[in-house]
Amino acid sequence: MVSRTQLSRLGLFDAKVPRYTSYPTSPHFKNDVRPVDFSNWIEAIPENSEISLYLHVPFCRRLCWFCACRTQGTASGEPVTAYIETLKDELSLLKRHLPRGVRLSRLHWGGGTPTLLSPDHMRDLSAATREVADFADGYEFSVEIDPNEIDAARLDTLFEAGMNRASIGIQDFDPDIQKTIGREQSFETTKRAVDMIRARGIQSLNADILYGLPDQTRSKIVDSVQKLLSLSPDRVALYGYAHVPWMAKRQQMIPSDALPRPDERLKLFETARKLFVWDNYDEIGIDHFATPEDGLSIAARKGTLRRNFQGYTDDTSDVLIGLGASSISKFPQGYAHNAPATSAYTKAIRAGGFSTVRGHGFTPQDKLRGRMIEMLMCDFRVDIAELVRDYDITETELRAILNHTNKELENLLVVDDAGLFVPQEARPLTRIIARSFDAYELSSAGHSSAI
Repeated sequence: MVSRTQLSRLGLFDAKVPRYTSYPTSPHFKNDVRPVDFSNWIEAIPENSEISLYLHVPFCRRLCWFCACRTQGTASGEPVTAYIETLKDELSLLKRHLPRGVRLSRLHWGGGTPTLLSPDHMRDLSAATREVADFADGYEFSVEIDPNEIDAARLDTLFEAGMNRASIGIQDFDPDIQKTIGREQSFETTKRAVDMIRARGIQSLNADILYGLPDQTRSKIVDSVQKLLSLSPDRVALYGYAHVPWMAKRQQMIPSDALPRPDERLKLFETARKLFVWDNYDEIGIDHFATPEDGLSIAARKGTLRRNFQGYTDDTSDVLIGLGASSISKFPQGYAHNAPATSAYTKAIRAGGFSTVRGHGFTPQDKLRGRMIEMLMCDFRVDIAELVRDYDITETELRAILNHTNKELENLLVVDDAGLFVPQEARPLTRIIARSFDAYELSSAGHSSAI
């Protein structure tokens, strides 16, 4: 059994490490990936293949103080209408470069608050997307839904457009915590949204909940998790709140002295984790839970679970194209990042080109280490046979890396003929273990707490 003292000694309670939704992480992107690279990478997609598409809507009716996403508040519909027109232009541009027969295995509308779009905006955006590529068999179209910003008309439009998975952010149901983080959303409002979603035959439901929030206690998180479980989500993301007020200025509204200590964060996580497991959810990676019949659980059992900018996924496409301001795309060749500011993004698209401003072209080492980190984050193991088969590394070289990592972790890990394995009691250290495979310097911009 790993003691709290040992976890502390290994850095769990004071380390700041990446979440590793990409490798290398975005602070290491450079300005040498430009629109021409983005165009070339799109054109290199094989004909008749399947890709994922992400559309970013960076607007919110109100800005939540806890959120570190790239969003902006709006009280009127004019900026939204102008943005949707620009996004449609970007979709048309994508269509001109996309090879024949490409279809969508995944489509995700994120933000911001996509559900602040009017039904007409939703129909326009959906039609423009389907002009670019049709859905593949077994597709998944998911939308981030704000229970405070949804009604029957908009849900009907989304269902007619093919939405078959809904994602709801909850954070915490405690009203005092909600006031402190600037996100007031009652259980009754959330349940009403869930009931409307289920009534339209949309059976797949994601939910996000946070631990490590100000004034959050074990009894409060128990109450929130139990209320969430009563809504029967198919999958849950249990994220640690990342307090980075130097990067997300709105977080300065949240009192730092009300935040739980790192050791308390671990207790909050463990309390919530046990409730999900007791309710027969499968543990998926470091912070997700899913019902046994959900796609994530099936992928975890089959060994096909993957990780991308949206967290864990069962989509095995090699290409994720992100459209809209600040979106990031991933290709076999590397990452491409759109202009973060809406104004700069709009200017580039209206000038007739893509808005790529930075990114990263993969080296062979990037691909090797990125796969090692993904294995670890998804399966808590590193498979020597797969890596030796698919990458330019010998078994001897790989074993040296794994043995060095195990030594750094005071031999808490299992290193055997198959590779490296992280036992249950050491899994809170997973992101720290992943950091040992990372060949890049830790970004001076800082990262979130390791727990």
